[in-house]
Amino acid sequence: MQYKRISAPFDKAELAGLSAGDRVLLNGIIYTARDAGHKRMYDAINSGGALPISLEGQGIYYVGACFDLSGKPISAGPTTAMRMDKYAPTLYDNGIGASIGKGDRSKEVYDAIVRNGAVYLCAIGGAGAVYAHAIKRSSLVAFEELGTEAMYKFEVQDFPLIVAIDSKGNSVF
Repeated sequence: MQYKRISAPFDKAELAGLSAGDRVLLNGIIYTARDAGHKRMYDAINSGGALPISLEGQGIYYVGACFDLSGKPISAGPTTAMRMDKYAPTLYDNGIGASIGKGDRSKEVYDAIVRNGAVYLCAIGGAGAVYAHAIKRSSLVAFEELGTEAMYKFEVQDFPLIVAIDSKGNSVF
């Protein structure tokens, strides 16, 4: 099986070289956010408030990771992406290079991906232990009170993904 190696934060030129269906191994820094975290970032953008991170070139993984007592992720499988579709176009328009989840996206998200030269990457549902193994470091970034929906910074190595929607709007769906 042939994989392309990519790095996060993302470079638009590197993203432009990806095609729907490409298998990739992601290395670098990504952030986690689910429904409640997305809503908070969306509200901050729309009200001119501060964001917990700069969104420029970042990857957002839709996950509610489970941690052991030492704080190491033991399961980090993807959440259904469509739940974030209300907020995703605004986040893409404010710099997100890629979102990572499972399942297809709305037309509005496809349009935002193309408009911003970004991508949507799919993780495999049911493979939470595989993804947890690829997380080398994690740290809490924001929204601690949200529990499993808190925002984390993950340093990942050889994080296996599929390019589901490329920067031109081509899709595996």
